[in-house]
Amino acid sequence: MTIAFVYPGQGAQTIGMGRDLADAYPAAKAVFDEVDEALGEKLSTLIWEGDTEELTLTQNAQPALMATSMAAMAAMKSEGITLDRAAYVAGHSLGEYAALCAAGTFSLADTARLLRIRGRAMQSAVPVGQGAMAALLGLSFEQAETVAAQAGQGDVCQVANQNDPAQNVVSGSKAAVERAIDLAKAAGAKRALLLPVSAPFHCALMAPAAEEMANALAEVDMQAPAVPVVANVIAKAVSDPAEIRELLIKQVTGQVRWMSSIEWMSGQGVTEIWEIGAGKALSGMIRRIDKNLATVNIGTAADVAAMKPA
Repeated sequence: MTIAFVYPGQGAQTIGMGRDLADAYPAAKAVFDEVDEALGEKLSTLIWEGDTEELTLTQNAQPALMATSMAAMAAMKSEGITLDRAAYVAGHSLGEYAALCAAGTFSLADTARLLRIRGRAMQSAVPVGQGAMAALLGLSFEQAETVAAQAGQGDVCQVANQNDPAQNVVSGSKAAVERAIDLAKAAGAKRALLLPVSAPFHCALMAPAAEEMANALAEVDMQAPAVPVVANVIAKAVSDPAEIRELLIKQVTGQVRWMSSIEWMSGQGVTEIWEIGAGKALSGMIRRIDKNLATVNIGTAADVAAMKPA
């Protein structure tokens, strides 16, 4: 059995996530405390007791989801379950930063600060209301690319997320994305709907955010990851810090090639994937990508206890 650890992206956040981990494991509580200190605010209070709309803001959701994943990792370590169980780590969009933190490329404090910068930069890159994203369900990746190309008509419209065989996400200017929805339905999509997001992530409109992340990443200390990280934009493993930095910059405007990443890991012999952190969205995608891959979810104290070595 060859295992990979994966970390969720935006959309998985819920009020109360990670609280039982912090209550049950001092090491998990220490993760939230360190993130609070790094950001100079009580993000943990927002996560556990706050308002859903405020937590969903990109600048809050990104470090919050990473903190929850790292709290789960700390709880696992307390039970003797360590990173050396994994042959690879990967994450969906912001989850790639959690993967890099887990693998020791970034410190926890630096990861929190980077994600706060990333969230703010992505939010401010496009004025509210001018961009949009839409999920196209029931079309292949190739069909989604055709729809995006036809919908552009001089505006930006790109496939942002290649999630699983029948779920792709397009991103770009609002008018173009709305055209893509109509074209997708005409092409036979089961559903095509706008996503409740505040900006058009992973498309060319995010270029100002990519520039900001290039500056932020240039200032941060990076180590080679303890296990290879499967990068979103190339869907294969990398270990060189300089290459990781460049790929993280490209990731802001580039495609999240999740399906290709899972297929690549399966091709390297991975047979089981552990989703670490909030929610179970990635596990659902993974099962649709490859029914032969076993999935495990570790997001609560009970989940961690269930994985405890006999």
